[in-house]
Amino acid sequence: MQVNVQRISPVVMEVQIEVPADSVKAEIDKAYLALGKSARVPGFRPGKTPRDVLIRFFSGKVASDVMQTIVGGTLDKALASNQIMPLSQPQVEAASPPERAAAFSYKARFEVQPEVGAVKFEQFELKRPNAEVTDEMVAAQVDELRTRMAALVEPEAPRPSATGDVVTVDFRLSIDGKEIADAAGNGVQVELGAGQFLPELEAVLIGKNIGETATAESPFSATHPRADFREKTGHFSLTLKGIKEKKLAALDDEFAKDVGGFESLDALRAGIRTRLEREVKGRVETALAEQIVTKLNEANELEVPPSLVTQQRRMMEQEFVQQMRRLRQQMTEEQLHQIQGQMHADAERKVRAGLLMAAIAKSNGLTVTDEDVEKAYVEIAEETGKNVAKVKAEYREQSQRQMLLGMVLEDKVLTFIEGKSVIVDEAAA
Repeated sequence: MQVNVQRISPVVMEVQIEVPADSVKAEIDKAYLALGKSARVPGFRPGKTPRDVLIRFFSGKVASDVMQTIVGGTLDKALASNQIMPLSQPQVEAASPPERAAAFSYKARFEVQPEVGAVKFEQFELKRPNAEVTDEMVAAQVDELRTRMAALVEPEAPRPSATGDVVTVDFRLSIDGKEIADAAGNGVQVELGAGQFLPELEAVLIGKNIGETATAESPFSATHPRADFREKTGHFSLTLKGIKEKKLAALDDEFAKDVGGFESLDALRAGIRTRLEREVKGRVETALAEQIVTKLNEANELEVPPSLVTQQRRMMEQEFVQQMRRLRQQMTEEQLHQIQGQMHADAERKVRAGLLMAAIAKSNGLTVTDEDVEKAYVEIAEETGKNVAKVKAEYREQSQRQMLLGMVLEDKVLTFIEGKSVIVDEAAA
């Protein structure tokens, strides 16, 4: 077998393989021998059909099967002997089908990782966001908890609705003089001032008493999820059915126990501070990592394999769709198309940075140790609230473990690059 390897571009390689005639003859004879035992041809008993008849009826199928057999038996060997690892499915092309008395040649083209030379990564200028957690930030979180756990009670004396109240509303919607039945609502609860309702509707509800009605108009955008609403004006009729106000819990040790089992209010504040510090640290690390990705792309030209970019983009799209579902948000096809275009560019940047960081790790002897992995298990357990044993069990599968090792190595490379960079701490806002 003769093998010729040629790099067509930095990310595309072609392997040309020629299989000698005797090997081709053996595969064709083997195929016809197997076919002769099973083929059913009119006028001949099973297993007794002459070769020339089989050729007349099945030559095309045999050629196709033999080609698949030869490619399957030679391509992997050729790639392994030349230490080539394709990133995409090889596209196989043969000049002509296998023939019994001739050598068979074919070529296979596929994507590969580019050869990465010296990487520029030192003396990057990075800005580190302020990471201070203040008493005011902790107090704001406590206030948010109080608001979230507040009891809804009716006002002691009848009064008009006000910002902060949770009101119950019935409403109807008409467009072009026609009522839209499936866009009506009964007994809908809305917190005034929280942005849960259209601004025009909230404005007419504030200051109303129970039983009073109001009307409002609101224009719909050209990108509204419902096509029949786009660029039209909605006419709303609203009736205020109920008013409730929030009654905040007393800020004491009992509140801390109700919130999350903290022994005291001081313990609650300490727990909030720890969580905020962890969140702020994560945001700082993310901000630095994003800057490094940008700097690596700017400082190093490198063609990237399209298949890796597509794979990365699909992962980003899945994460985005899941996030939209969690937030219960919808997007138009035009908005989604724009975001997908941006995602493709971001995916290319991430793939390029990943290849460059892999080269940095290799040239600087950065590896993942058992200690690094154990530390990662602990960090994941702290972030997810799971015990370490459960986290280890979740990463026992080979694919999951490889993903974890990749994440740990990337973190080590990012830390290494940060150590070689000029970092300026930003002042608190």
